[in-house]
Amino acid sequence: MTRAFDRAELNGIALDLGGTKLAAARVVEGNITARAIRPTQGHATAQAQIEHMLRMAEELGLSDSDDVGMAVTGRVDADGIWHAVNVETLTEIAEADLNTLGTMAFKRPVSVINDALAAAIAEYRFGAGRHSRAMAYVTVSTGVGGGLVLDGAPVTSQNGLAGHVGFSTSRLATGQCGSGRIGTVESIAAGRAIAAEAIRRRQPVESAKDVFDHWQKGAPWADEIIDTSAAAIAELCGNLSAMLGIDRVVLGGSIGLANRYATRVREHIAREPALFRPDLTTASLGQDGVLLGALS
Repeated sequence: MTRAFDRAELNGIALDLGGTKLAAARVVEGNITARAIRPTQGHATAQAQIEHMLRMAEELGLSDSDDVGMAVTGRVDADGIWHAVNVETLTEIAEADLNTLGTMAFKRPVSVINDALAAAIAEYRFGAGRHSRAMAYVTVSTGVGGGLVLDGAPVTSQNGLAGHVGFSTSRLATGQCGSGRIGTVESIAAGRAIAAEAIRRRQPVESAKDVFDHWQKGAPWADEIIDTSAAAIAELCGNLSAMLGIDRVVLGGSIGLANRYATRVREHIAREPALFRPDLTTASLGQDGVLLGALS
């Protein structure tokens, strides 16, 4: 039996450093009462990223009594060293000691966690993952990430790679993703991959959002691209069931939460043998799961 968690115990400043945006939020008794959002500076150093987040926290009235939690994209090892796995997104991040940099900048201990794992913890404790014995959070956005909670315990590893499910392989993929691996789920299902495939087909788009707009309007070429992405995520869900006995997958991220996307993933999951069909639900905390998880 795992213990219950009280969302009202969450107070302080939560920070989220993603591949495309920086977010800061003031959390009062588990509710976000104010926030600031800025584009991520992809070529900034770790020190510059920390300083940018400090300024955002100060905009929200950072006080000496505030707890501060930081969630970041990429890999955070057991020593708090941050590694940007996708070097195309954050070009200046190799090995950054976020624990030390954060503590020095904010003049207090700063907890550091991978963003997808933060969202997984929040969804398990307060959201769509409650009552699951083996939950996977899968975020489909610029990339494909994830976090795992088994019997109430977040799954971590010394090298910080645990939960990076987008770097597992897919039978549908042949390209290389930012991790350097070939044929990954991320290389076929992520927003970056969706946009790249549309551009390869000489379609008039600049982003995955443009592809989704065409899909919603019924464009056959867009349907093919989105369907391939959804099929790869469904395959991933089946693989997670086979490897870890996952009983529930919580789908998040800007693409994962896009209109009709989860329905398409469910259609592909339904084609799997019954044993490999975890319950698929969407993140009930939306984009706020990462921020709440950063303070959990």
